[in-house]
Amino acid sequence: MKPPLSCNTRDLPDALQMLFDSHNHLQSPRFGGNADELIREMKAVGIQGCVVNATRENDWADVARLAERFEGFVFPAFGIHPWFAHTAKPGWQERLRRQLERYQNATLGEAGVDGWVDSPSMDLQIEVFRDQWDLAAELKLPLTVHCLKAWEELFHIIDSSQKAPDKILMHSFGGSLEIAQRLLKYDTWFSFSGYFLQPRKRKVLEVYKQLPADRILLETDAPDMAPPEDLISKPTTGAVNHPANLRSIAEAFEREFPGGILEQIHKNTVEFWGFWK
Repeated sequence: MKPPLSCNTRDLPDALQMLFDSHNHLQSPRFGGNADELIREMKAVGIQGCVVNATRENDWADVARLAERFEGFVFPAFGIHPWFAHTAKPGWQERLRRQLERYQNATLGEAGVDGWVDSPSMDLQIEVFRDQWDLAAELKLPLTVHCLKAWEELFHIIDSSQKAPDKILMHSFGGSLEIAQRLLKYDTWFSFSGYFLQPRKRKVLEVYKQLPADRILLETDAPDMAPPEDLISKPTTGAVNHPANLRSIAEAFEREFPGGILEQIHKNTVEFWGFWK
């Protein structure tokens, strides 16, 4: 594996020279297809790598191309998002297995359950997610999980499964401390996105302050989950969250956690993903 591509960040503090975006969707057409510029701007603010998550089978190839073109900076995650469970065609499980085995450092994501949407049905979401859960466990891969307003459904799947993935990342986790404590019984980590710096989401930030410091990662979920307007360092046209906003998100997060939380997050990132240092 090639080392992460370098950028000129000599003017940045050490902790801001080693940022890693644990969850985004750089393959999204909402970025206009200009991956070179996106990644150049990410590197310019100290971002040294990212995990790009697929959402359905139709974009697995797009994620793979980014990983090939920006080897050492883009790490692919392949999966089926609960919003697109209905797109899973017969044989998708084996095709996903082959995709995960084809790419070194691939992980499984984004997968999960979502009670915020009426369609696809929860029954279908559960079926598709359970197969991905089992596959991540079988292949011993980290699993990136999306869960919104479906916590009991998630726990039913987890508790009824005979095996679990080696590591679970609750991406853009916005649940309660009680839910987090239940998840911590498993090898679960929690990824904070800039959206939770919105004043109305203060309760979520307070939950993160009570989590074990060695279980926290950072993400942008770009092009979604934008931070407050005053933290948008890379304005874009339309409602698009630029992944380079990770730096301002990290700085704001650091201010809430005195004592070097970014250095701890760097250690967490290395430990969770394994393939990045």
